[in-house]
Amino acid sequence: MPIAKFMSSPIGRAVRAILGLALIVAGISMGGPVGWIIAVVGVVPIVAGVGNFCLIGPILGAPFKGADIH
Repeated sequence: MPIAKFMSSPIGRAVRAILGLALIVAGISMGGPVGWIIAVVGVVPIVAGVGNFCLIGPILGAPFKGADIH
């Protein structure tokens, strides 16, 4: 559960947003259908970080909502 706590922390949420932006930039710079798929996938960590939910939380035995983890 330490990873779930980190992911719900402000630093973890910022890391997810930065990684999402990196995926979007990489996908757009690649171009083509694969690049656009990567760019669209990059939106997921941004939305999860802003919305403070952890998609892998239930898999790790932690709550889905970040506010419930602490």
